[in-house]
Amino acid sequence: MSNQYALILAGGSGTRFWPLSRNAKPKQLLNLFDETTLLDQTISRLKGLIPLENILILTNTLQEAEVRKVASQLPAENIFAEPAKRDTAPAVALGIGLIAARNPEATMAVLPSDQLIQDTAAFQSVLGDSLTIASQTDALVTIGIKPTWPCPSYGYIERGKEAPLDFSVDNAAHEVARFREKPSPEVAEGFLREGNFVWNAGMFVWSLKTVTAELTQHTPELAEFIDTLKTSTDLPATVTEQFPQLTPISIDFALMEKASRVLNLEATFDWDDVGSWISVAKYLQTEGEGNQTNHDLTEIDSQNNIIFNDRKESRIALLGVQDLIVVQTEDALLVADRNQADDIKKLGEKLPQELL
Repeated sequence: MSNQYALILAGGSGTRFWPLSRNAKPKQLLNLFDETTLLDQTISRLKGLIPLENILILTNTLQEAEVRKVASQLPAENIFAEPAKRDTAPAVALGIGLIAARNPEATMAVLPSDQLIQDTAAFQSVLGDSLTIASQTDALVTIGIKPTWPCPSYGYIERGKEAPLDFSVDNAAHEVARFREKPSPEVAEGFLREGNFVWNAGMFVWSLKTVTAELTQHTPELAEFIDTLKTSTDLPATVTEQFPQLTPISIDFALMEKASRVLNLEATFDWDDVGSWISVAKYLQTEGEGNQTNHDLTEIDSQNNIIFNDRKESRIALLGVQDLIVVQTEDALLVADRNQADDIKKLGEKLPQELL
């Protein structure tokens, strides 16, 4: 375990869950399902698999204070705020460099902080096998989600034949034939019919030796940045100076689509990326005719509404309304057509700055 590390990505914006979420408090820092946050759950899922001192978190300056509050069980020096927004490849390179400066022999997992996963045992089985495979082969490893519907909003991974291994694991690895970008609904339906595609969940596992070799070949700018971090005598100063100069690019474009060998393990655990209030509603209690709520509700002749009340001392009452999203906080109230849940982020263009 001493060579196993995790890099948790905890940045992003707070637009889809407004008014509960704000720029300084996006969905991974919210109590959407219980008294814990998605970030706290992400850390807890690693217990017994990766030591706390080997878990690093990348966030941004706006969210750093709240991340430190939620992740107070981690050493303070394990939480880093990116000095500029530079997409996922520079962020991952920063994490690689920080870990390489501590342990050049490390194997690391890159994990999002904003996904809901409830079956911890199955998650640890898949992640544990991924770490084993990454440490004993020259492959980059991805964890994919078996599609349940032809979603056009996710990237897809096309799986090839099962990969032969010289050691035993519980979860089979398959060669990755190629990465596919977000498809049209018709193309996504074809992927599901073929049966050898998984959703790209943004979970990656690799040894530092393998990933730095691949970056040296395909994205030398990031490889040079990692080398600089490994030998830096003042990491914060080096990051502040060099990170904002890196070219913004996603980790898929910069590395995964170009790598010599990528293997995929299919998740056996439940997974939800919790992309909107529609996703959250599935986990709320139901009142009356399909009204989904996190708190006591009074309703008459109202159907198919989503209600999230963050003011527990107040009461929301519905009369004769259908298909609404109603979210109440201390300083704002949202009333929206649930069929426009994905457009809630557009409100940011109209709202006063103090409510963002």
